[in-house]
This record gives sequence, structure tokens and C-alpha cells, in this order.
Amino acid sequence: MNAVFRKLQVSATQQAFVLNQALTTCRATPSIQHPVWASVNERQYKSMPTHGIGRWRHLLPKDPPKKKRDRPQMKEIVVETETTYATLNVNVSGYDMTMVEHFSQHIHNLCNRLGIKVLDCYALQTKTTEVWLMQEQGTKMSVDSFLKTHNRVVQLRSLNATMCPIFLEVLLKNQPEGVQLSVQEHTEVDYKARFKGRPDLEGLKAKIA
Repeated sequence: MNAVFRKLQVSATQQAFVLNQALTTCRATPSIQHPVWASVNERQYKSMPTHGIGRWRHLLPKDPPKKKRDRPQMKEIVVETETTYATLNVNVSGYDMTMVEHFSQHIHNLCNRLGIKVLDCYALQTKTTEVWLMQEQGTKMSVDSFLKTHNRVVQLRSLNATMCPIFLEVLLKNQPEGVQLSVQEHTEVDYKARFKGRPDLEGLKAKIA
């Protein structure tokens, strides 16, 4: 029994010695297959080809080409009939932009409640007026203040003749102070007034023509 036990101890010590040698050799020489074991200064995986691994942009769908914005065209003006009016512009103007904006929203909401067709709702260019002040003694004038006039337009289509007086009466009763209200028929001049004029460009076009 003692001889067998000694043989087992010798074989166990030999196996342990072999394992220790294998571990020391693995730690001393880094493996090429596992570059993580290598030292920091010797990174062999830097020079290895990736073959496009990790690329993903080619998988995304290509963006469609942007289309140029077409120039806005004038809408067809509705002709008046025996029971309906033509295209009408409800103009709201005033010095207080908040009051003008809220009253134009009120007109739009009222048209929706009464079943009146609203063709368009837009803002016109703000006009600035200079107020000059003359001195009591002398002829010199100086600028006292600037007044900005804000305009909003609610465009109506085919307003019924029987509904028109009721609609205007409600608007006049709810018209706030300092806000001017007017209703007129829509024309081509009103459409061109929406866009900012460029006299220099118009002069060049006149020269070319």
C-alpha cells in the first residue's frame, strides 16, 4: 500500500510541475491568436484587416433628392352668383399685434361654426409709420415715435347672401377697440400685395424686355 501511495504522490507532483511550467510559458510569450494577452506596446490586431466589419451606413435607405419649391400660384377667383358672393377678403388691421391676431382667430372660428368656407388665412407685411414732432419755437422736426400697423386677412369663399348680414353683425358687435375691420372683394392686386416687391429686379427685367 505504501508503494502504491508513493507512486500516486510522485505522479501528482509531476503533473503539478508540468502544469506550472505550461502556465509560466503562456504568461511569458503572448499568443498570436489571442492578441488581448499581449502587452500594450505590441498590439498585433491593429494591422489585421477588418473586411468592413461594423459598417452600417450602406444599410440605411438613401435620402430622396430635395425638390425645388415651386412658385405659389394664384388660386382661381370664384365668380359671384345670385345667392352667393365672390371671394371676399376680411381685413383686420391695428397697432396691437396681439389684438389683431386674436380677432382674426375669432373670425376664423366663427366661420367654422357657421359653416362658412375659409379659403385662406394669412398675414400681410407690417407697415411702419414715423411720427414727427415739431418744436413749439422753431421749424425743426424730430422723430417722436414709430407706429407699426399689423394686417391679417381671412379669405372667404362663396359666402351665402342670407348669412352675410348675420355674419357682419356678429363681427361688428365683437370688434375690439383699436382694431379696424373691412370686407372687400378679392382681386389680383390683393394677391400680389402678399409678396415683397423688388424694384431692382423689376428694373432689370424691364431693361431686358
